[in-house]
Amino acid sequence: MSLRLFVIRHGATDWSRERRFAGWRDVRLSDEGRRQCAAVAQALAGTNAAAVYASPLERTRVSAEVIAKPHRLTVQLADAFREMGFGAWEGLTRAEVAARFPSEWDTWCAPPASFTPPGGEPLGAVAERVARGLEDLTADHDGETVILVTHAVVARLIVLAALGLGPERLWIVDAAPGGISELEYRPDWVTVHRMNTVAHLSGMEALA
Repeated sequence: MSLRLFVIRHGATDWSRERRFAGWRDVRLSDEGRRQCAAVAQALAGTNAAAVYASPLERTRVSAEVIAKPHRLTVQLADAFREMGFGAWEGLTRAEVAARFPSEWDTWCAPPASFTPPGGEPLGAVAERVARGLEDLTADHDGETVILVTHAVVARLIVLAALGLGPERLWIVDAAPGGISELEYRPDWVTVHRMNTVAHLSGMEALA
């Protein structure tokens, strides 16, 4: 069993710029986000990808369509890689959440693996569904290269699992819009070759 996996966070949105929780809400890419995806597409054009997967939310689906274009692949949607559901926090900025839900905000900033936003999805449950999604990818694409376009929390959880760490360490890795992480899965180990690299985004204005 082997899999080369490129994990991409979707391009920027107005909400990501404003530091709003999007969660399961459909939010459109900004012009900057589209340029970021074009830069990712250019950076990964020579990877010989066998498949491109994305969360079904609009910002990831549209990002993946741009990234898949050089490979002439149809984007496959996978609900396992949908962003964490943030419930009552969705649509609010970080500052608004901290003001309205101070206790829960402090807990989230820790964060414990068992954290659940008000009316949202438990972080541990997100980790479990992402793990099941990865099992499916490795089973379906043995010996192949796959590109996955997903969200900040999901990208962090994938890298943490590869490093042998759990959801409680969520904040030790970053997931910038358009950032690329590269992982290699083998039967008994996982290697993280790249983690949230963004060098490809320099000079992306030329791709507008």
